[in-house]
Amino acid sequence: MKKTILTAAAAVLFTLPVSLQAQDSVRYTGNMRVNIDYPHGQLPSVMGVHNIQTMRANKEQPELADGFGWAYNHAAMIAYWNDTFYINYLSDPDGEHYPPGQTLLQTSKDGYRWSRPKVLFPIYKLPDGIKQEGREEVTKDMHAVMHQRMGFYVSPKTGKLLTLGYYGICVVPKDNPNDGQGVGRVVREIYPDGTFGPIYFIRYNHGWNEQNTSYPFYKQSKDAEFVAACDELMADPMMTMQWVEESDRNDEVIPFKRPFKAFCYYVLPDGRDVALWKGGMTAFSSDSGRTWTEPYKIPGIITGTAKSWGQRTSDGKYAMVYIPSVFRWPMAVSVSDDGLNYKTLACVHGDVSPMRYTGNEKSYGPQYLRGIMPGNGTVPDNNMWLTYSVNKEDIWVMRVTVPILDKATEEVNENLSKYTKVSELDRWNIYSPLWAPVAIEKAPNGQNALALSDRDPYDYAKVERLFPEASRFTVEYSIIPAQNNTGLLNVELQDDKSSAAVRVCFDPDGMIRVKRGAKYGNVMPYKAGEKYDIKLDVDAKNYRYTVYVNGEKKTTQGFYAPVPSFTKIVFRTGETNKNLHPDRSAYENFVLEKAGYPVDKASYYLLSLKTSK
Repeated sequence: MKKTILTAAAAVLFTLPVSLQAQDSVRYTGNMRVNIDYPHGQLPSVMGVHNIQTMRANKEQPELADGFGWAYNHAAMIAYWNDTFYINYLSDPDGEHYPPGQTLLQTSKDGYRWSRPKVLFPIYKLPDGIKQEGREEVTKDMHAVMHQRMGFYVSPKTGKLLTLGYYGICVVPKDNPNDGQGVGRVVREIYPDGTFGPIYFIRYNHGWNEQNTSYPFYKQSKDAEFVAACDELMADPMMTMQWVEESDRNDEVIPFKRPFKAFCYYVLPDGRDVALWKGGMTAFSSDSGRTWTEPYKIPGIITGTAKSWGQRTSDGKYAMVYIPSVFRWPMAVSVSDDGLNYKTLACVHGDVSPMRYTGNEKSYGPQYLRGIMPGNGTVPDNNMWLTYSVNKEDIWVMRVTVPILDKATEEVNENLSKYTKVSELDRWNIYSPLWAPVAIEKAPNGQNALALSDRDPYDYAKVERLFPEASRFTVEYSIIPAQNNTGLLNVELQDDKSSAAVRVCFDPDGMIRVKRGAKYGNVMPYKAGEKYDIKLDVDAKNYRYTVYVNGEKKTTQGFYAPVPSFTKIVFRTGETNKNLHPDRSAYENFVLEKAGYPVDKASYYLLSLKTSK
């Protein structure tokens, strides 16, 4: 039985989630679990996921990043409006909740090429002598930090795009800006031409008003439609539900005042709303968010505090994206036919670059994901778009191809010269950092090709293609290396747990090699700008494969790992990060050497790929 909402007084006493086992409940019934010894968790890959880095933090050369050189970038939000993607995110110089803080904005027309960040809500100077309730410390020459769970609102009536932030107070290290004792929530309009309107406070915390704050109250705006849009927002329970952490604990515009974090929701076919919060918590509403059933932990789900996201996808199914471990890797998706029963679990972000700059509470991994809230835009491609941070350092977006599939049913037969832009590759998985981008470009022979370029000292470009599971098969690909004196391209055959057993390399010394155990064997030299047609005949029953180059048999080798079958081929311009593991300390202090300086560029052009049995 569902329980009715507690009164506000009783809610204060609530400390532990109540488990709900009724049939009409959200639950995970699959048997897939992650192995946290790997950044991908040994989960199967979802087909057609594009991971695109939008901002790469850079302390050494700030002009190559955001212009500030700040290393803590986190809590990104996303909207789609005016045929444009919008992301805003928090930024601090070094670590979480260490002032000063600000919020920045990036935009993109296609989701792949992103603008340089602009300051959306700037550094905010706090008055001296402020003392929070229950604290002895007072502010002196201090600035606020930003902390918000809501980034955008598209007004249904006026069509205006509002963006929001929250100025919190952290007087001492490890203070909490979302304790209801900050300054308040700010709002401004983003105009269709990309410029911004004035900043206003839309909601103050107790003790703050127009007399002791630096921006006017929104009611002072002379733009009647802007004021109306703000009023719309505050009258919408599904929007203000996102405000609960930072706002006064008894704020009347928030319908459900329980201490649950990072609210999002989706709508079931019967019209009920399903809420998701951090920690795998959920509840139902039958009156558009004005009242909610007793929240409970989703049965079967394993997750920590890295946020969860749920939505109805364009094919009528439902997706729940979250981190299925108490750490912050991997990022995975579970699919449901009805929004209640989630049965699958597959990886959508399983590559974790090394953290370049440590800082307070900078957790490893992809985390704090957010999708597009209902009403905040529909992307015409009908895919699922989300944003998140990696290592609380860099900002990323992700396109998940709908329908969401983790198995291929057809052999691959791709002539990549027919593509003109990378967004067309809806069956390819793409991992594209800013300094190691994946794109469709002209190859040295004049053809269009899938290009993997790399000048990142600590990351790599990667593409992968799923094919039907097989133990005896042939894979053929044509590739042109742009150089033979730098860079590295690993081509691997992997199973559905991302375990590789076959690797062919274009090494930086101009040699094609194959991995055989702990050693590598030479295949042949290669030249810059020349095309190499490579064929691999694979026999997993006997753990052997034969390599052909340009029609000539070169070598037969044994697997370097006992993999009985394969499901994908991976092209990667570097080695994976072997230093991410559950025993790594969360309190390290280092800066990776020359992390802000690119290395010599290396590029590889993939022209075709074919698999057959």
